Amino acid sequence: MFSSIRLLNKSTPDLPCRFVSSQVKTAVVMLNMGGPQHVDQVHGYLNRIMTDRDMMQLPFQNTLGPYIARRRTSEVQKKYAEIGGGSPILKWTNIQGKLMCDRLDKISPSTAPHKPYVTFRYVDPLTESTFEQIEKDGAKRIVLFSQYPQYSCATSGSSFNAIYSYFQKKQFPKDTKMSMIDRWATHPLLIKAIGSRISDEINKFPESDRDDIIILFSAHSLPLKAVNRGDAYPSEVSSTVHAVMEELGYAYPYALVWQSKVGPLPWLGPFTDDALKGYVKQGKKNFVLVPIAFVNEHIETLHELDIEYCKELGEELGIKNIRRAAAPNDHPLFIDAISDLVLNHLQSNKPVSPKFLLRCAHCTSSRCHESKQWFSNVCTST
Repeated sequence: MFSSIRLLNKSTPDLPCRFVSSQVKTAVVMLNMGGPQHVDQVHGYLNRIMTDRDMMQLPFQNTLGPYIARRRTSEVQKKYAEIGGGSPILKWTNIQGKLMCDRLDKISPSTAPHKPYVTFRYVDPLTESTFEQIEKDGAKRIVLFSQYPQYSCATSGSSFNAIYSYFQKKQFPKDTKMSMIDRWATHPLLIKAIGSRISDEINKFPESDRDDIIILFSAHSLPLKAVNRGDAYPSEVSSTVHAVMEELGYAYPYALVWQSKVGPLPWLGPFTDDALKGYVKQGKKNFVLVPIAFVNEHIETLHELDIEYCKELGEELGIKNIRRAAAPNDHPLFIDAISDLVLNHLQSNKPVSPKFLLRCAHCTSSRCHESKQWFSNVCTST
């Protein structure tokens, strides 16, 4: 299945001149939530989140959502100010995309030139502007590449639904082929990249404390209502955790914990801060936090994990050593992973996965049903 991995480190001759033209043959569209580049974008970002029914369902959402966004804007702006004034997620996604497409141009000349495009759900560059640019560039093939390794209806699903909505307002170009990579929770090179990040942090602990380390894999939580509906996210995050621990030889005790709960409704736990408090009560003093569902740095890693948990909560609890593993970012193994994913996808005859087309067991969303039907019709192998 991953036979093409060996191609990633194999040198190839320079591309023929026809692949160096300005014409884009393959557009690789990197889908993610996004983050404000500066504090002035925070309100619009929050407003889009709070009014997106794929992300959350609120009563009187068109009224209550904007109200919550306004109330939270000042608090969230302060957090972004504390990490440098904005999110680095666009910077990292651009770096990852360029490195990936440079690699793809070398290992897959038949589908070159490849160009990365970033599509964020809640902040620029938004779906509309990205697809307008793809059309202007004349791409003949579009690969929708979710940057959430583990699929959730609230994240990946919302991004795909936004693309569906965009093409309800205009005709999909007949001479363009589109396909998708919707999940990749256990890709072996992703697992190796995360394992490498963890080992880097463990090696920074005093040798005398390494036998006492607990690895806490922290992922964005999900409302229990979504979990009970049948959202695949918790099981897919768990599969990533177990694959990483297998890569590490199960050498350390570990737990999967959940962060970033919003609002009063029940969410999936145990929560990251509560888990730290519980383990400290048990006498544990050394921790590595791992952002298991994030492929690049943003507010949840740089503020919530680094400032709120490692620094502030760590000091409050008197934790001896607490470190946070870096997100994959531009780790060479991670660039190999995303390059291999796209390469295998381009070589396959599976434009859309059967799992993507399966709705949650208790799904009642007509939008979800219509979106999946549309992708099933548009994403074809011919």
